[in-house]
Amino acid sequence: MHELGIVFYIIKDVKQVAEENHVGHVSAVVMDIGEVSTVVPEYLTDCWRWAADKEELLKGCELKVNTVPAVTFCDDCRQEYETVRYGRKCPHCGSEHTWLLRGNEVEIKEIEV
Repeated sequence: MHELGIVFYIIKDVKQVAEENHVGHVSAVVMDIGEVSTVVPEYLTDCWRWAADKEELLKGCELKVNTVPAVTFCDDCRQEYETVRYGRKCPHCGSEHTWLLRGNEVEIKEIEV
């Protein structure tokens, strides 16, 4: 479970931003998690609750997760398609000259105070 390690990095970043902005308490952190990022949102929120409550700045702070759909782009026909549904092979032209456009991110989107 690498989600706990990710939570520690999120907490470190949130603490740094809070310190830079003289914030005494954070009420929520909003994350964008890609559909194919290998992060399991349920595990992330479980780890978050355990770790965040150990920090005075984050006691009771909610972790909100937005799932970013995975989308692949085909270089041959210039079309986008759903990665999870079709995989690497383009459903429009059958090409394998494709690449992941979005859906692999793990990002802090917002910090609510």
